[in-house]
Amino acid sequence: MNPPSESLARFRIVLVRTSHPGNIGAAARALLTMGLSQLVLVDPAHFPHPEATALARGATAVLDGARCVGDLGEALEGCAFAIGLSARRREFAGRVLSLRDAAREAVAHTGVGDVALVFGTEMSGLSNAELAQCGIVATIPANHAYSSLNVAAAVQVAAYELRVATGESDVWSAPRFAAATHDDIEGLHAHAERTLIALNFLHPEMPRRLLPRLRRLFARAGLEREEVNILRGILARVDQIVAKVRKR
Repeated sequence: MNPPSESLARFRIVLVRTSHPGNIGAAARALLTMGLSQLVLVDPAHFPHPEATALARGATAVLDGARCVGDLGEALEGCAFAIGLSARRREFAGRVLSLRDAAREAVAHTGVGDVALVFGTEMSGLSNAELAQCGIVATIPANHAYSSLNVAAAVQVAAYELRVATGESDVWSAPRFAAATHDDIEGLHAHAERTLIALNFLHPEMPRRLLPRLRRLFARAGLEREEVNILRGILARVDQIVAKVRKR
């Protein structure tokens, strides 16, 4: 299997007879967000078109690189494998996979050549003859009572599944701060014990399970040093208030 970045470059998204130019632009945006770049348009009703450019929202490079061809056969030339997307049941559909399983199979073919994912028209999808040109059929598991997705939305789901299937699933992470040390935690426990005793919430002769449960709570939290400081600041303020009350 190729490295993920090479695999993503192998995917070819084919839109057949798209009637709404906005869907072409939205599909281009969907491709770019997932790291795909190949867009092939089979006999689009309107392209180029200002609405396609507007809906691309910064993904105009994908639109500029899109190829327009006359039929599906031309769009699939040079492909190692083709997957047709369909929500409708077909009597002679051949092998049908969920999109997630189809994406894994698509990645396995990228070592040979380009893999095309083919999407049909907004109104009726792919014809039986067009679907027959694809090696397998992929479907997006959806609400059986309303399973039809907008074509650009379907492209977005497919592009995401392809990205995940290639292993490109890194996510951003929040900044990490200094973890509390053993001494920090022990100081917090000692401070909490003193304060709880002063509040008459903890009876030192009959502590029961309060302190062990607090230890479990703090251990699960994975406290940072700054968080320990905040908690001890709260305890210190409680200590001050308790001391003032006792002086009255």
